[in-house]
Amino acid sequence: MENAIMNSATVKKDVVYSISFAHMLNDWYMNIIPILTPFLIAAGFGIGEVSFAISAFTITSSLSQPLIGYMVDRKNQSWMIYVGTAWLAILLSCIGLTHSSTMLIALAALSGLGAAAFHPQASAMVSAASGQKKGMYQAVFGASGNLGWALTPLFVIPLVERFGLSVTPYFVVPGIIVTVLLAFKAQKTPARSQAETVPMMEALRPAWKELSKLVLIIAVRTLTYSGLVAFLPLYLQQQGMSLSVCSHLLFILLLSGAAGGIAGGYLSDRFGKTIVIFLSLALSPIFFYLFLHVGAGLQPVVFALAGATLLSSFSPIVVLAQELLFRQAAMASGFSLGFGIGIGGLGVGLVGLVIQYAGLALAINMLICLPFVAACIALTLKGRKTLEQAGVAQ
Repeated sequence: MENAIMNSATVKKDVVYSISFAHMLNDWYMNIIPILTPFLIAAGFGIGEVSFAISAFTITSSLSQPLIGYMVDRKNQSWMIYVGTAWLAILLSCIGLTHSSTMLIALAALSGLGAAAFHPQASAMVSAASGQKKGMYQAVFGASGNLGWALTPLFVIPLVERFGLSVTPYFVVPGIIVTVLLAFKAQKTPARSQAETVPMMEALRPAWKELSKLVLIIAVRTLTYSGLVAFLPLYLQQQGMSLSVCSHLLFILLLSGAAGGIAGGYLSDRFGKTIVIFLSLALSPIFFYLFLHVGAGLQPVVFALAGATLLSSFSPIVVLAQELLFRQAAMASGFSLGFGIGIGGLGVGLVGLVIQYAGLALAINMLICLPFVAACIALTLKGRKTLEQAGVAQ
């Protein structure tokens, strides 16, 4: 059946675009808590409490993904893509009804399990449908998620500004609709072939050093990205910018990130994954710095370049991880789409503490410098062919 997916252009595109659309919605939900940060603080929550809610969501939505991916590699779990979507949509739509920090953090943590269920299975299904263009089609999948992140401030901020946090239960509607569509789609999608039953640690052993580097790079990139999405609007408000203008800038950042993700996938197929990862991480801090120091007229343009460069590393990292663990595509997706992001999410709460004790300006400048660290790590990356030549990978 996998051959049917791999050899038929029609079926392949149908699988990729359907799951990518669902990815867009999932990531739309995943950005809700960061986007609601100013409103939750205005409602009486402390910045530290909201920061740790963001961290709790990121951790549960991410750290469990390698284990889920390992399960998916052993036995196809297509039900996860629609059950996870429903769980995520229902719980996150209750965020606006919370009145205590305990409930806020608990809802954030529990809702993250829905995202964890969706991503490894979805990415592995896209990989199986991608033929020889895995970089390009993983870029489409990734860019769809980034587009979902971009659309969150565009819809959520105006609605909550007008109706207050009590409007969030209505956010469940698109999630339920897509859940129904995914349930039908999952039943009609041919199953991909499953990996050999290999103990998890044995599967990781040949490439754990390179995989660790990728996880660290993703963690640093995630900390930069999530930290700026959550706290940059607060910083810009201190500089006199309105919340509506901030929402449009966030949309530009996230939308350009989606475009950059597709460009990165295309370029990585042509010029190599490691060079694209390095340039992405080395160039983005320059544009973020310029954004903070240019005039208002140039800010949208520079911000778009910052988002595009930062997230152009998305697809090359996922594909490189899947090549390193070529028999365990879902587990590789769990590490690259999940575990690394979860480690980065741990840092968001710490950034909140930096803001409390040292101020927003220091925290923002710290965040925009972090990708340079990841760029240095990227210079040491080795692909699967290099490891095979060295006799490390089998």
